[in-house]
Amino acid sequence: MSRYVYDFRDGGRELAALLGGKGANLAEMTRLGLPVPPGFTVTTDACRAFLANGEEPAGMSAEVSRHLSALEAATGRRLGQRDDPLLVSVRSGARFSMPGMMETVLDIGLNDDSVLGLAKVSGSERFAWDSYRRLVQMYGSTVMGVEPARFDEVMARLKEARGAPDDLRLDAGDLARLVETYKQLIRDETGRDFPQSPAQQLQQAVLAVFRSWNAGRARLYRRREHIPDDLGTAVTVQRMVFGNLGPDSGSGVAFTRDPATGRPGLYGDYLSNAQGEDVVSGVRDAVPLAELERLDPASYRRLRDHARTLERHYRDLCDIEFTIERGTLWMLQTRVGKRTAGAAFAIAAELVEEGLITADEGLARVGGDGLARLMFPRFDTSAAGTPLTHGVPASPGAAVGAAVFDSAEAVRRAAAGERVVLVREETTPDDLPGMVAAQAVLTGRGGKTSHAAVVARGMGKVCVCGAQDITVDTGARRFTTRAGTVVEEGTVVSVDGSSGDVYAGAVPLAASATMRYLETGEQTGSEVASVARALEHADAVRRLEVRANADTPEDAARARRFGARGIGLCRTEHMFLGERRRLVEDMILASSDAARERALAALLPLQRQDFAGILEAMDALPVTIRLLDPPLHEFLPDRTGLAVRVAAAEAAGGRADAREAELLAAVNRMHEENPMLGLRGVRLGLVVPGLVAMQVRAVAEAVVERVRAGGSPRAEIMVPLVGAVEELRLAREEVRRVLDEVGAETGVPVECPVGTMIELPRAALTAGRIAAEAEFFSFGTNDLTQTTWGFSRDDVEAAFFPAYLDKGVFAASPFETLDREGVGRLVRIAVEEGRAARPGLQTGVCGEHGGDPESIRFFHSVGLDYVSCSPFRVPVARLEAGRAALDDVDTGDTR
Repeated sequence: MSRYVYDFRDGGRELAALLGGKGANLAEMTRLGLPVPPGFTVTTDACRAFLANGEEPAGMSAEVSRHLSALEAATGRRLGQRDDPLLVSVRSGARFSMPGMMETVLDIGLNDDSVLGLAKVSGSERFAWDSYRRLVQMYGSTVMGVEPARFDEVMARLKEARGAPDDLRLDAGDLARLVETYKQLIRDETGRDFPQSPAQQLQQAVLAVFRSWNAGRARLYRRREHIPDDLGTAVTVQRMVFGNLGPDSGSGVAFTRDPATGRPGLYGDYLSNAQGEDVVSGVRDAVPLAELERLDPASYRRLRDHARTLERHYRDLCDIEFTIERGTLWMLQTRVGKRTAGAAFAIAAELVEEGLITADEGLARVGGDGLARLMFPRFDTSAAGTPLTHGVPASPGAAVGAAVFDSAEAVRRAAAGERVVLVREETTPDDLPGMVAAQAVLTGRGGKTSHAAVVARGMGKVCVCGAQDITVDTGARRFTTRAGTVVEEGTVVSVDGSSGDVYAGAVPLAASATMRYLETGEQTGSEVASVARALEHADAVRRLEVRANADTPEDAARARRFGARGIGLCRTEHMFLGERRRLVEDMILASSDAARERALAALLPLQRQDFAGILEAMDALPVTIRLLDPPLHEFLPDRTGLAVRVAAAEAAGGRADAREAELLAAVNRMHEENPMLGLRGVRLGLVVPGLVAMQVRAVAEAVVERVRAGGSPRAEIMVPLVGAVEELRLAREEVRRVLDEVGAETGVPVECPVGTMIELPRAALTAGRIAAEAEFFSFGTNDLTQTTWGFSRDDVEAAFFPAYLDKGVFAASPFETLDREGVGRLVRIAVEEGRAARPGLQTGVCGEHGGDPESIRFFHSVGLDYVSCSPFRVPVARLEAGRAALDDVDTGDTR
């Protein structure tokens, strides 16, 4: 038969999955001999059984009764007896901390009789009635479903009538009448009476805490923190101790180090003559914990000693809740404390220095998400005011600039020295110059993996996408919010890519110290020093290599400064935009082989120059160059705009511009219903004569140029969107032909490995055959996710992802964190079958997932050789690759 209840003396922190964090840590403190009020824990197993079946599991009630009887015997009091009653608290306690998300009920056992006994034994009628009103209020809202605000309204009216600024000014008579008013409120709202039976109070409170696991706020919190929904919560039942017995009593929260900075010392808040919920709810202003040393020196010293014991035992920052009852200190809870990103790095480094933890454990306690936050520029939100709009926080950071509504205007203003924010309904590759020029990008459509988001992250550019309550009118050069605010071109706005908020006016910002260190190597302050030590250790232990996705020499140089060991994805399509676009148009419009060859010949030296610059910036490191991937129509003008201009010219009795008419015909000819699954990638190279040859020749000639300059170029050529080995074989033959040709012409042998992107399910499932022609695999997980799920990433995030996340279809967006069960399985199959066919096959990933901490751990586990991500995610990937390597090692961290 299952066991559902454990005494505090029977557990320990190793049972956190069963007893929840609170129950396990109360048991651990009991084991350490700290002053913990006695009690017991109802397990998460019981919660899961209740939630699954809608009723208590068999035997639970009897176990609770037995443990309650033992508690009564130990304290010499019975629950709810008239004279000197035993009172208990009922609190939630999930395995992972979810502060404030679930329910608590205090003072269980009070009723119309026992409140009189409590008044007598305590010598304070006011204390007894204050405790009773707390029970009725908490029980009424938590168990019986009365809106908490209704109780607050009653309390507010009473304080106003008495001229009392806070509840301390209410006397025993006031509180006794308040109890009756509360009970009447419950009767009016629910049609039921507040129960006088202590046993019923306890039973219903425990079940209410179980139900609170599925409350909306708890579900939302778990979704944000990636806590599984199926864990359930434990419930602790503990003898009450009272901080509201007078000036020699009180409650507080303490931290063994400053959770904001990581500095050692005792930090926290204390509230005299109060219960714990008064401290966290803010009903009265608490005082700094240091004030307790003056108010009660003996209790302060004991608290300080216990805090030291806990920090040394847990070997980490501890968060402590305590109550002082008439000069006696009681420890009510401890847990490893939450902290800021900066504090996390500082504390880990200091504990390593102190010898409490190893360097591996220190690395395990910091994370890439925290490092990314330290890299962001910051807004002074106190000066920000109310946001104009809110969207998807697609690329973090903070930026200020004048709103502009097309790429050309962004470039023009930026060239004149003005900071701008590019505002578009959605972006296309042709907006890249404007995105480069802008400080931030704001779009009315799209999600975290839309074009704007992916490109912005790659550049470290602030981006907010999918601000659906704005209407972008590019013709009128303005956007309008749902509230009616009109933002004209030139109006200064501030964009917070971390929160998704957009503000009117300029909110002050500055580069972070961590970013200055990564850019320059300058170490200023303990936070930066601790980041540097973490990255150094991560680099020493990681197996995964970290490369960058970079398309320009400037991005390549930045990535190298940030620690990248090569380029895993150089996208050649971005080199065809701006002034070069007309040359691409000439190639598309060519009516003869000769005309097409002339257009390609004009592009060749420009591509060669691009590649030479990138190879120089990454000298001696691998540079994987992807052949042209997007459909050619993306390099042509907008179809609708062309049609309107041509029609308008003809309607006016004239003739349309010949080139525009020719372009419109080409756009119509090349139109596809689903272009991302159409003529793109390797398919382009096989049907557009000369395209692959031009790009490969540009790479080969750039390699020769670098060799002759004394460099050590390591170019790799990657063929995109391969679905069949025959496609790769044909493309590879063309690549090899051109490489040999350039080598023969120049007398410099050109050896460039040729591989492919695995971004289609068929490619993953036939990886063994494809490996016969591929010298490396690079997983394009963005497209592999789209094609595996059948999603269009530009549409689905805003359309239904929020509902899917809320309903538990996703734990996280599959475009942010790799779907291990589906897409991950394809990756694993491709790695295993590819290496079986070609031992030593190099494998990596160049999708957005290459910079995601959770995904990096998966890529390590399946044996990839490298991850590649945007330059600004390189430090994050280095850190997470090191932490992933620790999964293979027992760090000894048993917190």
